[in-house]
Amino acid sequence: MAVTRTPPVRGEVHLVRLDPTLGSEIRKTRPCLVVAPDELNQHLRTTLVAPMTTAGRLYPWRIPCRFHNRAGFVALDQLRTVDTERLVKRLGRLAPATVRTVLLVLQEMFAD
Repeated sequence: MAVTRTPPVRGEVHLVRLDPTLGSEIRKTRPCLVVAPDELNQHLRTTLVAPMTTAGRLYPWRIPCRFHNRAGFVALDQLRTVDTERLVKRLGRLAPATVRTVLLVLQEMFAD
């Protein structure tokens, strides 16, 4: 019998297995913010995530955030499309204001 998974929701933070990686990609299993629209998540077996990190400096493409009482960044320079099989577990949701900021910066990054 097949196991049905609840699709990820935009704004949720999931623990994601990012390995194997190459070069300068963010490695290991770490929290990632789901940035893909819910409509895509409901129909595809992949989702678009932005890894979260507590390391690094403040850049325009690294959005400051707090999650589980830890300060860090959402690394928009490390966007990845991952199969939902890589999602280990749901950890919670990022603050709505932070998600709005992430989406605004993504729009700026990909605008002409």
